[in-house]
Amino acid sequence: MKRAYVAGPYRADTEHGVVENIRRAGDVSLELWKLGFAALCPHMNTALFGGAANDDVWLAGDLEWLQFAELVVLVPGWRGSAGTLLEKRTAEHLGIPVYEWETDLIAICRLATE
Repeated sequence: MKRAYVAGPYRADTEHGVVENIRRAGDVSLELWKLGFAALCPHMNTALFGGAANDDVWLAGDLEWLQFAELVVLVPGWRGSAGTLLEKRTAEHLGIPVYEWETDLIAICRLATE
């Protein structure tokens, strides 16, 4: 099983927006599991922890886990997320391939069968 890390926006202007971001990332994670990946979805790991610690704590922890990924999958809407941009840059620095869920789905499906 390949290890896939799901990266996408978490924070939002409203609580509803945060829940929608968590749901969107969770949906991508579920589809990755169905394809045969072992998916880590940080959104689900720290869902609704906002305010319990500084946001930097959650992102730092996510970056610790990212180094074990074999690929990163970007959730739609990622371009507007500072945290996701950092995750993407970190993955690229570590040589971990990065894919966009919507535009690279065929390549992602191919990886699942390799």
